[in-house]
Amino acid sequence: MKKMFILFVILFMVITSVKADNFVIPNDAIRLRVIPNSNSEYDQNIKMKVKNLLEYKMYNLLKNTKGVKRAREIIKSNISNIEKDISELLISENYDKSFNVNFGNNYFPSKEYRGVIYKEGYYESLVVTLGKGEGDNWWCVLFPPLCLLEAQPNEKVEYKFFIEELFDKFF
Repeated sequence: MKKMFILFVILFMVITSVKADNFVIPNDAIRLRVIPNSNSEYDQNIKMKVKNLLEYKMYNLLKNTKGVKRAREIIKSNISNIEKDISELLISENYDKSFNVNFGNNYFPSKEYRGVIYKEGYYESLVVTLGKGEGDNWWCVLFPPLCLLEAQPNEKVEYKFFIEELFDKFF
């Protein structure tokens, strides 16, 4: 019984450390960020519509991409298409403010997400700024496509951990 308890403690420690490590953003990741004009309900709603458009568009552009270098090339070669799509969306929403699309090293403030603190700094990213860009932003990891999993049409994604499966199997 003592051996089972020790095994349980070791497995618990490994499982929790694996899950915590899973939220680390790779150094060569490309981020996606949408900064709204303000925190008004209208501006936040527009931000979410732009976010949804970008998730869908970027998923389709990057879904079969292997490697960050190729992802960069695809993003750079599609900036004008991205701008066009955002412009069309904003026109259809009667949004009368300007917007800016920037791909390069952009500033990100510190953020805590799921117990992990992501440091402030400059990161390679595609950033869309709406109007004055003074509202609470939305961001995620564009490549590897961590945030684009939600944009996959009609596909369910299930995450499993090998050690957790073993634990469930035997206990």
